[in-house]
Amino acid sequence: MLQLNTKQKICEVGGVKFGGQPGEYPTVVCSSIFQREDSVFEGKRKKGFDEKRAEELLRAQDGLWAETGVPGMADIMGNSGKEFRLYIDFLTSTSDMPFCVDAWKMRPKLEGAAYCAEKGLLDRMFYNSLTVWEEDLETEIREISQIGVKHVLLMAFDISDQTPNGRITGTQRLLDAIEKVGARFDSIFVDTSVMNGPATAFCGIANRMIKEKWGFPAASAPSNGSYMWKEARELWGFKGWSAADASLEALASFMYHDMIFSGPMAGAPRLFPAVAMADAFAATWAFGETGRIPQEKTHPLNKLFSEFAAQLKGMQPEEKS
Repeated sequence: MLQLNTKQKICEVGGVKFGGQPGEYPTVVCSSIFQREDSVFEGKRKKGFDEKRAEELLRAQDGLWAETGVPGMADIMGNSGKEFRLYIDFLTSTSDMPFCVDAWKMRPKLEGAAYCAEKGLLDRMFYNSLTVWEEDLETEIREISQIGVKHVLLMAFDISDQTPNGRITGTQRLLDAIEKVGARFDSIFVDTSVMNGPATAFCGIANRMIKEKWGFPAASAPSNGSYMWKEARELWGFKGWSAADASLEALASFMYHDMIFSGPMAGAPRLFPAVAMADAFAATWAFGETGRIPQEKTHPLNKLFSEFAAQLKGMQPEEKS
């Protein structure tokens, strides 16, 4: 059974809803931009970025969102508060898509979040992320709470237990730290972390466990697995590798992922159609179990397969008065 017994929480970031039962809402695709070796950088990062290229990427993803019904977000990656201010200003002047601030170190993330607060963007931004390996986790939680961060992602992983159960213990550790600090957030969602393609299956299992236990929306980054699979490019070239990448993202979308971190935004043209098909597949599966179809007209099932969706609607059992 695809459906869950626990009542599911639905998060809304920048007008985009995600979470709920499988098949209820489309999977959110969060693509990275301004990451290391991004195509927007022509030379050294400190020399700035190609604004025309960055605008092309953002507008292309917005267009794919409109065409497929799969919502897009931007994972803004920065190394300093100065970089985050530059990138956030550019993105928000170019697109209305929601975004997150993402950095390896705590201080730049905090500076990025503080700038969003200053600019009145906290409804549109989520914090990526609170991690089990942060040495000063309670300080970080306290500071983002004081900034007023509304939406936060938990990176759940236990290096000593890399099974799905380890993601549960990692999530609990982070929730315990939030409770200890006394912080409150409008929405919490969980990234179950992955480092290779097949291990994304563990994320799907862990995501179901998390959704059953807490009702939180769940995510992972299948792109970590596909982009690390260098042998695929050597064996089959870019086309073969890109097929494997798209299939992994689609499989994850079906397997209890309310959001996927899909890697560089340049890959959006192959990923959005793949995720759209996976979402329509999941919604049809959910109909087979529940007799319900997605309510949102822009869901890929309704948007891209409208005649079939109408047929399904005609099969729905009549509600008893």
